[in-house]
Amino acid sequence: MTATTPLAAVPEVAAQVSDVVGSVLLLAGCALSLIAAIGMVRLPDLLTRMHAATKPQVLGLVLVIAGLALRLREPEALGMLVLVVLFQMATAPVAAHMVGRAAFRGDQVDRERLVVDELSEGVRDLGDEPRGAP
Repeated sequence: MTATTPLAAVPEVAAQVSDVVGSVLLLAGCALSLIAAIGMVRLPDLLTRMHAATKPQVLGLVLVIAGLALRLREPEALGMLVLVVLFQMATAPVAAHMVGRAAFRGDQVDRERLVVDELSEGVRDLGDEPRGAP
């Protein structure tokens, strides 16, 4: 802070910087969500599409939520945004895991593309062979 800067202008400048950073985070989060959507359309098989749907989408949502938190600056909104991030980070990996296992057991996975296939051994040990599409 310089001698020519009035004290009343400091909170206004901080709010402007917060708005700019929040806007950049919002745009970055939207870009990651767009990349995830493009990956869902362009990638060849279920497992790579699932990867595109979970990894950048969750990070994109976190960036959007962080941008909203910087733009809103209200404690009530901040608490709700933190809950949204926590629930998303807890449920997205579990949902992706469930979809992946169901696709594997339903024989919807291109096994030629797998580098390491640890799930086949576990499924075989349980006596639950892939069944194919219904």
